Amino acid sequence: MKSLILTFGMCLASLSMFAQEQLYFNPLYIPHADTTLVYTPRDYSMTSGRKYPVIFLLHGCGATYRQWNTIVSVQKYADAYGFIIVCPDGLKDSWYINSPRKQMSKYEDFFFKDLVPTIKQKYRVEDDQVFITGICAGGHGALYLFSKRPDLFKAAGSSGGVLDLSVESATASLQNILGSGEADVLRKYSVIHNVGKLAASQKEIIFDCGTEDPNYEANNDFRRRCDELKVKATYISQPGKSDKVYWQRAIKVQFDFFKRIVRDI
Repeated sequence: MKSLILTFGMCLASLSMFAQEQLYFNPLYIPHADTTLVYTPRDYSMTSGRKYPVIFLLHGCGATYRQWNTIVSVQKYADAYGFIIVCPDGLKDSWYINSPRKQMSKYEDFFFKDLVPTIKQKYRVEDDQVFITGICAGGHGALYLFSKRPDLFKAAGSSGGVLDLSVESATASLQNILGSGEADVLRKYSVIHNVGKLAASQKEIIFDCGTEDPNYEANNDFRRRCDELKVKATYISQPGKSDKVYWQRAIKVQFDFFKRIVRDI
C-alpha cells in the first residue's frame, strides 16, 4: 500500500508568496506518521527537463520538522542556492536510527526505504547531488545516515552535532531509543566511532561546533580522528553555543560548502 498522502498549500512570508509542500508518511517503520516539508526553488518547474540538487535538513532532539523555518527562511535558502530542501520530522527522539529496543522505531529504514525514494520519484532530483546536514541530534543523524549509505550522498554536514552519544547517554530521549547506555551500544551508533566508514567513502564532509556547546570537546575529538584517517573534512570551530544565533551563522557556511561542491562537478 502506498504510504504517502500529499497536501499542497501556499504560505505567506516576507510579503511574498511561496509554495511549500507537506508530505505525510504512514507509519510503516516508525511509531506514528511523519510530516515532511519540501521547499522548491522559485524557478522550479515540473515541465522543464532541469533537475536540482536536494538537501535534507535534520532538526534537533525534541523539535519537529518546523524547527528549521524558525531558524532561517528555508524558502529563501531554496531560492538563493537552487536546492530542493527537505525537512523531515525526526519524531522528537528517534535520533535518526533503527532502535535496537523499540520495534516500531526504525527511522533509518524510513529514511532510506520511504522518504528518499518518494522525494526522488516526486521531484526533479539530480540523483548524484544529494546532501544532508543537521543540528545537534540532527547533526548526529546526518553523519550517521551518511556513514550507512555514502553511495547515496554527494556530501554531508553537521552543526553542533552529538557525534559521541556517550555525551547524552543519561538523557531520557536517548535511553528511550538505545536503552540504559551500555558502552558497546553507544559506540555502535556514535558517529565518532564510525569514522572509518567516512574515510572509506572518499567523500567530503563539513562539521562545526561552538566553543560553548556541550558537544565541543567531542567534535574536537572527531576532528582528530578524521585527521588520523585522512577524511576529507572541513571543520569550523568558532565562538557560540547551541542556539538559534549560532545555527543561523553556521548553516549559511554549510550551504556555501555544498553549493561549491555542486559547481565543482
